[in-house]
Amino acid sequence: MDLRKMSWDTPIFSILEDMLDFAEEQPERERGGNKNNNPSRAYVRDAKAMAATPADVVEYPNRYVFVVDMPGIKASEIKVQVENENVLVVSGERKKREQQDEGVKYLSMERRVGKFLRKFSIPDNANKDTISALCTDGVLTVTVEKLPPPEPKKAKTIEVKSV
Repeated sequence: MDLRKMSWDTPIFSILEDMLDFAEEQPERERGGNKNNNPSRAYVRDAKAMAATPADVVEYPNRYVFVVDMPGIKASEIKVQVENENVLVVSGERKKREQQDEGVKYLSMERRVGKFLRKFSIPDNANKDTISALCTDGVLTVTVEKLPPPEPKKAKTIEVKSV
């Protein structure tokens, strides 16, 4: 079987996703196994959250723009942070609808609920003090201005002396 030709609609990927969901839902004591051989629940959760959050990164002459799809999420539920001086972190949570009307049931539920997370490396020439974020129509746009290029250093002339 050539895995390169398989699409994400292939049953094996669906099975793997279901296994990850099951592993996350089960308490560690019920899953059994050696903790050192299994990825932590937090790692699996974060990996799934990152994979499920599509984003574009665009470089302009004077800024970097990070565009992240956030359909159905209020701006107040999105957190944008800078970690370790060079990592832009976008996170939040899409909550499941708590109350359902009497006699109503889901026939299909494809939209993801739960936490989401994306991390981006910020280039060295980014001005971390001028980061702005705007969420419009379910699209988060984070803009990071570039620092001006350093002034070219002037050549220093050394006087040559003779003896």
